[in-house]
Amino acid sequence: MRTTDRLRAAYAECERITRAQARNFSYGIRLLPGPKRRALSAVYAFARRVDDIGDGDLPTEDKLRELKQARSAVHAAGSDPHDPVLLALADSAESMPLPMVAFDELIDGCEADGRGVTYRTFDELVHYCRCVAGSIGRLSLGVFGATDHAIAQPRADALGVALQLTNILRDVREDQLAGRVYLPTEDLATFGVRLEPGGGDVGDPDQWDALIRFQAHRAEYWYTEGLRLLPMLDRRSRACCASMAGIYREMLGRIVADPHQALHRRTSLPTWTKVEVAARSLAGIAP
Repeated sequence: MRTTDRLRAAYAECERITRAQARNFSYGIRLLPGPKRRALSAVYAFARRVDDIGDGDLPTEDKLRELKQARSAVHAAGSDPHDPVLLALADSAESMPLPMVAFDELIDGCEADGRGVTYRTFDELVHYCRCVAGSIGRLSLGVFGATDHAIAQPRADALGVALQLTNILRDVREDQLAGRVYLPTEDLATFGVRLEPGGGDVGDPDQWDALIRFQAHRAEYWYTEGLRLLPMLDRRSRACCASMAGIYREMLGRIVADPHQALHRRTSLPTWTKVEVAARSLAGIAP
């Protein structure tokens, strides 16, 4: 297969992975012009690979070994012509200023997941969020471009933190049953909530609701900081970013409206709502 054909197939595979697995992000990614859409799909496809290792059912030692292999692979991206994701990622990094070191931070966060790390303080949790999601914000910024990268980078990082905090609230029950608790132990103690890995009663429902709304208020601060990035982006990149943030912020609003539902099911949005948010974003209506 010729190099151009191989690259075309590699990007097509990344876009297929994104359409199939990026249930929320894909709505924003579709709003980008071709080169940026393909590049961000390559970023997502490798990030998804890493996340799947961290979230999988392998024993801890096997997870850490596979994550180490993923770290080595991304450092040598493009050296294996038979790995379409890494081939597309290496090609994107040649044409766009992707901070590839950010993948190391993503893998650091997934290693923490593999080891079952818990977080005593909110600052510790924010550091984790910067690793697993702020890193993707910074990589996305490399695709988008910005009028002033030095100012834009911390804003992209902040938006990643906001999205990850929303993820944590969305998945709190699912994570608990899987043996993972992300909410800071200091906050659990302050609100008198028990959240034991593997399941169990959390205690008083009113205290639970107060805890979730408190954490959601914190997430809103990070959205406010992160959305200051939008005016620094071109129209299509701004629409993509606004769509992603808008979908997650809409989800956060639903969690706040009924915090108790997070104890029983994963909060999600219907497809029509996601399409509506993406359409508003393309029209330039802020999330």
